[in-house]
Amino acid sequence: MDSTTSRAHIHAAGARRDSSDRLDGEPDNHALGRSRGGFSTKIHLACDHHLQAVSFTLTAGQAGDSPQLTEVLDRIRVARPGPGRPRSLPDRVLADKAYSSQANRSYLRCRKITTTIPVKKDQADNRQAKGSAGGRPPAFDSEAYKGRNVVERCFNALKHNRGVATRYDKLAIRFEAVIRVANIDRWLKRLS
Repeated sequence: MDSTTSRAHIHAAGARRDSSDRLDGEPDNHALGRSRGGFSTKIHLACDHHLQAVSFTLTAGQAGDSPQLTEVLDRIRVARPGPGRPRSLPDRVLADKAYSSQANRSYLRCRKITTTIPVKKDQADNRQAKGSAGGRPPAFDSEAYKGRNVVERCFNALKHNRGVATRYDKLAIRFEAVIRVANIDRWLKRLS
């Protein structure tokens, strides 16, 4: 799991203010915001080891990564062969330090999902400063963490589509559709 930023083209701005009231799923800010890189949208994405996106969500460019972990994981629906409900829990979550928070770790622990998330330096220092009251550091599998590059490669493959690399759409639901079509195109290439 990780996130990337898509720069918004100048024509992406200017959607009607009341369009979020009339369209289901359209955020108030149209998932557009200003970050250090300028006017942008952030894509928070979970992918499998085949470089295929299994779920994602959009936020404004300045939004943090950590609060989006639960929403992205709740959106996972992978169809199983044959009858039955779609699979909604991953076996393991690999994420970078941006997702290292007690809230995320407890959420993943409650759902019995194995995590491989490195601890931020300030969190480790705070735990050590507390001494024995700080508790043990969370387990970290450095060999499993080497597989986190898959999500970076998934973003790279999705951004080969110009509409994903630069946002030209005024509405977030239309930009979401562009990402879904790019992902479907990647699935079809893999199946052929």
